[in-house]
Amino acid sequence: MVLSDDGSTNRATITWLDKHRLAPGLTVLRNVDNRGIAAATNAGIAAAQAPWIGFIDHDDALAPHAVDRILRALAARPDCEFLYTDEIIADGELNPVDVFLKPAFDPVLLSGVNYINHLSLYRRERLLDIGGLRLGFDGSQDYDLLLRYTKDLKPHQCLHLPYPAYLWRRDGGSYSAKFMEQATDNARRALAEAYAPAGQSIEVTEAIDGNLHRIRFDLTDRKQPLVSIIIPSRDQYEMIKTLFDELRDKLHYRNFEIIVIDNGSTDPKVLELYEQMRHSGLKFRAEVQPEAFNFSRAVNKGMRLAQGDLFLLLNNDIEPLDPYWLDEMVSCFAYDGVGIVGAKLLYPDRTLQHAGVIVGFGGLAGHWYIQEPANFPGPMGRLWVRQSMSCVTGACMLVSRKLIEQVGPLNEELFAVAYNDVDLCIRAVAAGHRIIWTPFAQLIHHESLSRGSDEKPENVARFEREKNNLRTAHATDRYRDRAINPWYSTDRSNAVPVLLPELPQPR
Repeated sequence: MVLSDDGSTNRATITWLDKHRLAPGLTVLRNVDNRGIAAATNAGIAAAQAPWIGFIDHDDALAPHAVDRILRALAARPDCEFLYTDEIIADGELNPVDVFLKPAFDPVLLSGVNYINHLSLYRRERLLDIGGLRLGFDGSQDYDLLLRYTKDLKPHQCLHLPYPAYLWRRDGGSYSAKFMEQATDNARRALAEAYAPAGQSIEVTEAIDGNLHRIRFDLTDRKQPLVSIIIPSRDQYEMIKTLFDELRDKLHYRNFEIIVIDNGSTDPKVLELYEQMRHSGLKFRAEVQPEAFNFSRAVNKGMRLAQGDLFLLLNNDIEPLDPYWLDEMVSCFAYDGVGIVGAKLLYPDRTLQHAGVIVGFGGLAGHWYIQEPANFPGPMGRLWVRQSMSCVTGACMLVSRKLIEQVGPLNEELFAVAYNDVDLCIRAVAAGHRIIWTPFAQLIHHESLSRGSDEKPENVARFEREKNNLRTAHATDRYRDRAINPWYSTDRSNAVPVLLPELPQPR
C-alpha cells in the first residue's frame, strides 16, 4: 500500500504518518507542497511496485475479501488491462445507504456519466505510458484518466467484477457549487478531447441532468447518409397521414426516402394518400400486396428495395415529439462499431414504454422500467444518457446496411410478428456490433393500433410459438445480458437488487 500525503500541516496527521512510515507493506510519501489530488496520486503511482494499481480515497474503505476477489479475477483473465467493481454508498459512519450495481464495460455510457468511479484497477505499465493523471482536471481527474486509459482497449480487456468491493463515503455537503461546476466543465473538456476527430473540435453539453453529458457529433448536410424509412402498414388513414405529415413537414433530417410495405389496404383514402406522396417531391414508394401480416417479411422486402446505407424500421403508429430525433439517431453511428440505434418511446399517457430491451427478462426478453414517468432517471442516471444495450425495439430501429449484409435479415419463418427485433439484435451483438439506445430521440408509440388485437386464438398460438422459438434459438432463459448487473432481478420490469445463491462471475 502506498499512502501519498499531499502536504498535510495538521500536527496529528503528521504524527500518525511518522509513526507508520516503517510499517510492513506500507509506503508513506510525504509531499512537501499541497499540489492537488492528481499530483499526489502521480507520486503514488511512481512509488508503486505492483503490476496493478488501484486508487482509494483517504476517507473510504474496501469491503471484506475485496483484494482476494480481485486477485482471483485477474488471475483468471491474463488478457485483462482494466478492472472495475461495484460499490456501496455509505454515510459518514460507513453504514451502507445505497449501492451502485454496474453494467459490463460500456464506453458509450461512460461518455455520458462516470458510472465506473470506484474501485478501478489499472496496469501500472500502461498507466505510466499515458502519463498518469493530468493536472488541470480538478474534480474530474479520475474521469479524464478513465477516458484516456480505456480509449483503445477492446471490450474483453475491460473486466467488470460484480462485487461491491468499495465503500464510498459520500458527503453531499462537502463540495461547493463552484467546485461542482468546475468539475463538470473539466469532465466535458476531457470528453471533447477524447472524442474530437484529429484536428477538429467537438461540442459537449449537458444531458437531461446538468451533471451528465451529451456529445454533439457533427452532422452537417455533407455527412448525412441516406436513410431508408421502412414502414409496414395497412389502412389506418389518420395514423399514417399523421406520420407522413411529420416526416414531410417537420423532420429536420432531410436525406431520406420512404418505403411503405402495405399488406392490403382497402381504404381509398389511404391509396389516394400514397398517390399524393408519390408527387410530393419526396423519395417515396408504396408497395401494396394483400397478404397476412408478417412484420419480418415486410421489413425485409423494404430493405431489398432500399437505396440507403441506413434502414429505419418505423411502425406506422409512431408520433415524433421533436424534429431532431432522426438527426440524433444517425449521429450515434459516430461511436465505434455501431450497427443498431434505438429511440426512447413513450406511451400516449407519456409514461415510459421503451428504454431498451433486456434479454433474459422473464426467461425471454422485455423492456425495463415500463410505465415509469417519462423523465425517470433509472439506476445511476442511465436513462438520461446514451448507452449500449443488447437489444432495442423494432418499432423505431435504425440499422446499418452493413450489419444486415453480415448477419442476415429478419427471420420471416420463426419470428413473423414477435421477437424478430430481439433475434436480430442478439445475432448482431454476437457478430461484434454495438447497439445504442438514446434518450435524445423521443417519440410516442401508439402500440399495435394498426394491426389489431393479439387476443385472437390464432394470434395467441402464433405468439406462443415465437416465444418458444426465441428460447430455442438463443437460450434466453440462461442469457446473461451485459447491459444489466447480475445482482438485478430478471422477473420484473423495474429491476431491483436480489440475493443470489452464489457470487456472479467477472465479465
